[in-house]
Amino acid sequence: MKGRDMNDPRSLATRLSLAWEMAKRDVFARYKGSVVGLAWSFFYPVLMLGVYTFVFGVIFRSRWTAAPGETPLTSEFALILFSGLVVYGFFSECLNKAPGLITANAQFVKKVVFPLEVLPVSTALSALFHMLVSLLVLLIAMLLLKGSVPATAVAFPVVVMPLLLATLGCTWLFSALGVYLRDLGQVMPLVTTMLLFLSPVFYPITAVPASFRRIVELNPITGVMDGVRDTLIFGHWPDPRLLLWQFAVGLAIMLVGFVVFQYVRRGFADVI
Repeated sequence: MKGRDMNDPRSLATRLSLAWEMAKRDVFARYKGSVVGLAWSFFYPVLMLGVYTFVFGVIFRSRWTAAPGETPLTSEFALILFSGLVVYGFFSECLNKAPGLITANAQFVKKVVFPLEVLPVSTALSALFHMLVSLLVLLIAMLLLKGSVPATAVAFPVVVMPLLLATLGCTWLFSALGVYLRDLGQVMPLVTTMLLFLSPVFYPITAVPASFRRIVELNPITGVMDGVRDTLIFGHWPDPRLLLWQFAVGLAIMLVGFVVFQYVRRGFADVI
């Protein structure tokens, strides 16, 4: 009976609805009590983009090292940097929350009827909301600074989908492991900070020495980050073959994370 319930479309719809409601609760709780409330989700990325523009564009006059034969970019540096942080922010928010996700909701663990697998989904949806708000800020900034948004921007959902799949899988995986390995909650912020500097956020991957470039390329968000920049900033359509490969990897990570979560969840009640 339980197996049929898990495969029942109505059961799946119920789980998605529950995840959506929990994500909304998490978003509103984050800004509860503040003066401007939910508007902070918009003002914060606006302020950060303003700081990046001033520091890197005015003070440092940073240039994004272009490909051979192309002119280095200066005025777009803040936009390029911010687009990378949009991707990184989503991934790091989910990973940092994952290790303590189950223990923070211990009241649900011993409720047999509660589908614990929706907790990582709701976390991913909450992070997705903040990513979309940051994306909106980026698009507005592009209209103000460049006067237009390239038509290739419509490919953004397709380019970012592998990241969504992989992030959900990682959230399932680390939320399950975090129940048994409590130190994971202390290690994860260090890991995500390392990922920030091992990702092409502040530099293009072409700037990395060839002997170390493979390390950056193995970063799970590097390919998606470059794809987002290509579609949003540089006006390039994504490579179908590369996109297909990223989809396959993202789907594999999601499935592995879900299988591990469902396998080890049997011991959650004993540990918590």
